[in-house]
Amino acid sequence: MRTLRVADLEAKPGEKVSGFVHIIGAEFGIPVTLICGEKEGETVLISGGVHNAEYVGIQAAMQLADELDPKKIAGNIIVIRLMNRTGFEHRTMSLTYEDGKNLNRVFPGNPNGTLSDRIAYTVVTEFFPKADYYVDLHCGDGFEGLVSYVYCTGAATPEVAAKSREMAEIAHVDYLVTSMCGTGGAYNYAGSMGIPSILLERGHSSRWCEDLVAEDVHDVKNILRHLRILRGKSHIHGKPPIEVSPVIYEDAPVSGCWYPAKQPGETFKEGEVLGRICDYFGRELFVYRAQMGGIILYQTISLCIMKDTPMVSYGTWDEDTQGKIEVGCEVCGNEKHKHGHHHHKSEEKHHKRHEYHKHPEDK
Repeated sequence: MRTLRVADLEAKPGEKVSGFVHIIGAEFGIPVTLICGEKEGETVLISGGVHNAEYVGIQAAMQLADELDPKKIAGNIIVIRLMNRTGFEHRTMSLTYEDGKNLNRVFPGNPNGTLSDRIAYTVVTEFFPKADYYVDLHCGDGFEGLVSYVYCTGAATPEVAAKSREMAEIAHVDYLVTSMCGTGGAYNYAGSMGIPSILLERGHSSRWCEDLVAEDVHDVKNILRHLRILRGKSHIHGKPPIEVSPVIYEDAPVSGCWYPAKQPGETFKEGEVLGRICDYFGRELFVYRAQMGGIILYQTISLCIMKDTPMVSYGTWDEDTQGKIEVGCEVCGNEKHKHGHHHHKSEEKHHKRHEYHKHPEDK
């Protein structure tokens, strides 16, 4: 009989099974849900909590695991509810508690390494071989501001890259970035293994709300329908995300106090100042100027900035989209307002927006 098995967890057709998958070489497990559809089909892996304080993605993964019904599924869905569990329990933001590493920089991992390496190795050896597709859910960490956007893997075969992009274009987010990195990140390495993969970014500052989680859940279900794994017809939201390319990622060259000159979603011209780093006496240590005109995708928003940690990321876009750039709400990153001006909408309007996008079978 066809079954879905990951380590010691097993689900038979029509079953949903939850439990902990043991991390190789460690003394704990991560929470996982297996959903084995009544009908045969492909397998999608969904993960939350690679970065343990990116709560929108974590709650969305848990909600998806709870809501998805095996009776409506052709194939299988594996949900890692929380990958960096110890970091979550100790609230260490982007880092694993035991070793201080960024889990999303160590894939494919190492069974003889530190805990981060072992978590990555376990995911690569126990989960990735089962997956035909992969969706990794993130948001802005406690020190990060960002606009809603999606990464798709480009460091892969043309077929895998094309399928990754197809998944990304289903997402109801502002921007799309194709990553040419094949290691380090979970979705990057999955792409290099031949698994079409995307990373969804929504929300910022480790803040979450039900509306943002609902948007994530909606996007993932829409992707599942597009892949013919979840029953129902998928749909496209008007225009696909605006492609941003090339993208520049800048780390801080010194530690100090960070004073950004722009906000996520704001546009600028080449040579404009994007931020300054000063010491405790206000003396300027470093000024960063844009290497090209573009838009801020994400940046550090905390006053503290540390050497060799992310400072700002920005990119450019096709000239036809100039003047049409929209950004996320200052409060939750969700309602869209043009040109970087933030005005929070009422909860009633916020709610209506999500009702409008609900799939009939989700009501």
